[in-house]
Amino acid sequence: METLGCPKNDVDSDKIIGTLLADGMEPSSGPDDADLIVVNTCAFIEPARRESIDTVLALSDQRRDGARVVVTGCMAERYGEELAAALPEADAVVGFGQAVAAPSRRSIPVAAAPLPSFDLLNLPRPASSRPWAYVKIAEGCDRSCGFCAIPSFRGPQRSRDPQAIVDEAVATQAREIVLVAQDLAAYGRDRPDDLGSGAIVDLVRAVSDVADRVRLLYLYPSDLNDQLLDAIIATGVPYFDLSLQHVNRDLLRRMRRWGDEGRFRDRIARIRELAPDAALRSNFIVGYPGETEQHHDDLLGFVNDMQLDWCGFFEFSPEEGTAAMDLDGHVPPELIRERIAELRELQDSITAARRDDLIGTTQRVLVDSAGVARSHREAPEIDGVIHVDPALIVGDFADVTIIDALGPDLVADGAHPDEDV
Repeated sequence: METLGCPKNDVDSDKIIGTLLADGMEPSSGPDDADLIVVNTCAFIEPARRESIDTVLALSDQRRDGARVVVTGCMAERYGEELAAALPEADAVVGFGQAVAAPSRRSIPVAAAPLPSFDLLNLPRPASSRPWAYVKIAEGCDRSCGFCAIPSFRGPQRSRDPQAIVDEAVATQAREIVLVAQDLAAYGRDRPDDLGSGAIVDLVRAVSDVADRVRLLYLYPSDLNDQLLDAIIATGVPYFDLSLQHVNRDLLRRMRRWGDEGRFRDRIARIRELAPDAALRSNFIVGYPGETEQHHDDLLGFVNDMQLDWCGFFEFSPEEGTAAMDLDGHVPPELIRERIAELRELQDSITAARRDDLIGTTQRVLVDSAGVARSHREAPEIDGVIHVDPALIVGDFADVTIIDALGPDLVADGAHPDEDV
């Protein structure tokens, strides 16, 4: 199984693996030893699509005689027959409306199909091979952001039953549960009668009852009210991943997004008021149509002032079928790259300084692998790590003293970071 893209795809892959294991298949040692190779693709932006295609071609070259390559995931959902025609190397291109164990059609036009009966959300999955696990709480999205095509092929929001989510969290046997969705804080909004208006708050509390740590990724800022803030802080993981995308009000409206710089500053100040030890992350799109030098300066000033722990900056990608395709004022690619480089240089210095500030402190960490751990400040696979004594037991929590910082990473007493790389 090869998984590309976001943590939500990781969850889907776990569900597919669980289904294949239940059907009697066994994991292979590698693609050259497999009877079935499944590629779970990403289609969010053009570089992700190119990576998905390159991965399919590479794995097809590596397979042994008689092995099948099945392409699924967002590219299969979005492009269906077009992708099947462009990839003769694949034996099947299937959306999540069909089980991948025994595909019977080359492609499935899922864009015109009803909601799938093969619903990955509620399929069983194997226990996590790591001390943490992603758990998806909903599928789809009801928003219409100008740059995003996800609702067109993932459909409207569908919130899972809270007990199913809790049961899955338990089944992973993970110490840390990372809740993910396209629009996390909107959980339950599509089911107001049976889940109520505070569904996400109730869910966070329920999952925290069965997991040592609960972390939330991708919070839309307008939905981060005091009730949700309190629930997150009460889990002991004050980590806030805010989906801001930009700070200039006019540009945000062109993105069909809520908010402005003043609201974002107030929201971050409120988080830090309630949880001085909070870690904050955000992502920003650079070069959205109509972005001017003043808009760029506004974002630079915000990043400099807010001193967020982590930031990602992404080049605008024109996506077929989105509102942004019809906007004027497209920014030249070379100028976008210049702006991203300036923002990343600034954020790298901020992140390094914030990590330096932790030298001499004691941090509670979860040991992910031999010599590598994370505190509440580091989301798995996304942020930096903490190098720890390799004698610490994987899957255990430990209190460690930070003695050094290496860019985004920290070094604790007894660590051997050169051996962890």
